[in-house]
Amino acid sequence: MIMDFFVPMTACFAATALFGIVLLPILKKLNAKQTERDEGPKSHKAKSGTPTMGGIMFLLPWIVMMEIYIPGRRNLLPIFLSTLGFGLIGFLDDYIKVVLKRNLGLRAWQKFGLQIVMAVIVVFSIMNFTNVSFDMRVPFGTLFTASGAPVMISLGVLAIPVNIIAVGGTVNGANFTDGLDGLASFVTAVIALFMAVAAMRISPGILPAASGMLGALIGFLIYNRHPAKVFMGDTGSLALGGFVVSCALMMNLTIYIVIVAFIYLAEVCSVIIQVSYFRATGGKRFFKMAPIHHHYELKGWSEVKVVTVFTAITFVLAIVGLLAM
Repeated sequence: MIMDFFVPMTACFAATALFGIVLLPILKKLNAKQTERDEGPKSHKAKSGTPTMGGIMFLLPWIVMMEIYIPGRRNLLPIFLSTLGFGLIGFLDDYIKVVLKRNLGLRAWQKFGLQIVMAVIVVFSIMNFTNVSFDMRVPFGTLFTASGAPVMISLGVLAIPVNIIAVGGTVNGANFTDGLDGLASFVTAVIALFMAVAAMRISPGILPAASGMLGALIGFLIYNRHPAKVFMGDTGSLALGGFVVSCALMMNLTIYIVIVAFIYLAEVCSVIIQVSYFRATGGKRFFKMAPIHHHYELKGWSEVKVVTVFTAITFVLAIVGLLAM
């Protein structure tokens, strides 16, 4: 088990760090540049021109590593499909925007439709290729059983739609979280660490996926931490959402997403609240700007402070998640 943690993590870290040296000049040559929104924080104007689509940098090493482990561990397949599938949707969106220079990328209905299709594929891959149920482990449930056994909830026929919604929500949460230098990378690295520790206790077979992603994200942060030399783009953020939710589903930790990936949830909810309030009040805003990390920027927080606080919150909640098991 120790080897399944350290070998994938170290290999993915080294491969991502080295791959970045090669990929950055390629992205610059392709003119794959980030364009900041006019209504965004003024401090972000300096980011225009920074290469994006950098998710490729950590995804390819992780994918190669997974192909080594998958033949003997079928429970890795849904995690692989989810991460790769959502990564490809993000790549298509990024490619249209930054390479073909069509500013809007995929239309909203196209992106949403592809996400629904991918969510269905993930759920049905778990049903058909693994022996994992869709029962949900109740946080702190062991405190209420004499034997210390986990308390599980079965949703019956509702399990499929609920899990499809969980997949879509988590993926979009990760997507919204990607808005500051290193924010999605740091937050998801902590979540990946949680998934790795949880896998040691619940499902050792999927440990290489979690530890590998942890190493890959640490390697990516060499280039993505403030001031970022590259952004992950939708290629990376959608893939990370797919990774997180599929790991959770494979360990019956669907409810735990709300705890450990609380930042994802807060980012999604802030956008929903902002849009709903804007429409209900005829143009007023609940937050200074959504997603919520921009709200704190406009309140005077530096990017580094926002990233530090959000990462610290995730770390504390990851500990809570582990204690809740």
